[in-house]
Amino acid sequence: MAIITHSFSSPAKIKAVVNRSYLYPVSAVVALGGVLFGFDLVIISGTVPFFTKYFQLNEFSTGWAVGCINLGAAAGALMAGKLSDAIGRKNLLFICAILFALTGIATGWADNFNLFIFARLLSGVAVGVAALVCPMYIAEIAPSNLRGRLVSFYQLAIVTGLMLAYLSNYFLLNTGSNNWRWMFSSQAIPSLLFFAGLFFVPESPRWLIKKKKTASALAILKNVGGNEYAKEEMKDIEDTLKNEPKEHIKDLFKPDVKHIIFIGIMVAVFSQADGQNSLFSYAPVIFKQAGMAEDTAFLQSIIIGFINIIFTFIAISTIDKIGRKKLLIYGSLLLGIDALILAYCFYAGVASYWILIFVLGFVAIYSATLGPVTWVILSEIFPNRIRGNAMALATLSLWMANFFTTASFPILKENFGLHITFAIHAGVCFIYYLFIRASIPETKGKSLEEIEKFLVKS
Repeated sequence: MAIITHSFSSPAKIKAVVNRSYLYPVSAVVALGGVLFGFDLVIISGTVPFFTKYFQLNEFSTGWAVGCINLGAAAGALMAGKLSDAIGRKNLLFICAILFALTGIATGWADNFNLFIFARLLSGVAVGVAALVCPMYIAEIAPSNLRGRLVSFYQLAIVTGLMLAYLSNYFLLNTGSNNWRWMFSSQAIPSLLFFAGLFFVPESPRWLIKKKKTASALAILKNVGGNEYAKEEMKDIEDTLKNEPKEHIKDLFKPDVKHIIFIGIMVAVFSQADGQNSLFSYAPVIFKQAGMAEDTAFLQSIIIGFINIIFTFIAISTIDKIGRKKLLIYGSLLLGIDALILAYCFYAGVASYWILIFVLGFVAIYSATLGPVTWVILSEIFPNRIRGNAMALATLSLWMANFFTTASFPILKENFGLHITFAIHAGVCFIYYLFIRASIPETKGKSLEEIEKFLVKS
């Protein structure tokens, strides 16, 4: 299984005249998979008070209902690599779009809790596939000097999906006793738009070369960067594939790469354990407990969505200038401070507008730093010969961490209170800050092969 193994020469070596009018729309359409990712994960936030009442759930069952999608996503991520190699990135995304639409409707109109959970698990499979294949595709088609920015499009798409989910929940709030059913079903709309957009997207040039379809790959690369760029890229990709051994799980534990695997897993886990899942998946619940009326709490959630989008644009414009490591350092430290202040606010019972300010601050910091940088780091650091299994392991770790943090939130809130819950998140952020300073390398401006030479121990 080979994932994100596109070979990039140094920007100084290739005089690419990048055709942005071709590259950007293609990347934007593929990044729409992130819209569905964000929409699917967060649409449940507005439905929690209603389906828990309908199915008569306790806090453990509620945590399972909200968090189970991450187990499906873990399964989807494990399958996505081999499936994308077998049938192509584009064909797998077509299947993914259809699955998003069907499972959204099935979740919304489930008449028993077991069917509800089954549909959410299948929806998670689509999320896991999109989370792996979309940034993989973008990394494979983008020149190295634009890779960070374009992969960040995926994070922008995710936060756009979050905002659309909050908007959908707000506008469907007063549609009667079946409001939560319509909220879930609304997922079919962006799913069908994604499906339609994929007809205008080419297959990954690296996958085409691997399948000996060099003429098609060359045509796509010419569209991206011109004749000279296409020839250089073709040669680099072919050389990489020629020397690419078959992957084995045991290769992940070899002395020269096991430290890279550890870094990837930690980046994935910390990105989910810092508190963002609590805010995104339970925003209306948190705001309601802070004393806001139900419709006001839903409206504040929409503000979270807009803040997400605005600050993700900041990340896109700075990630290839400031660098990955610096953004992670600033982000983890500021998130820790913000979470600590939120813990105090809930402990002291301060006015709800202060809680709103620091919740929005947390979202802004995450969206400008850890959110997009996580996906870029994971798409860059693994050596070619192990990238498929390494990416699968890191993504599995990400979804498992997401599951435990999301599923545990209602339990922690019920038994310890929101102040202890956010204090725990603050501690996680400070530990991540120390880990980043000590262990994570800077990958800004380096080709994938240059990163590999730098990280692999001889």
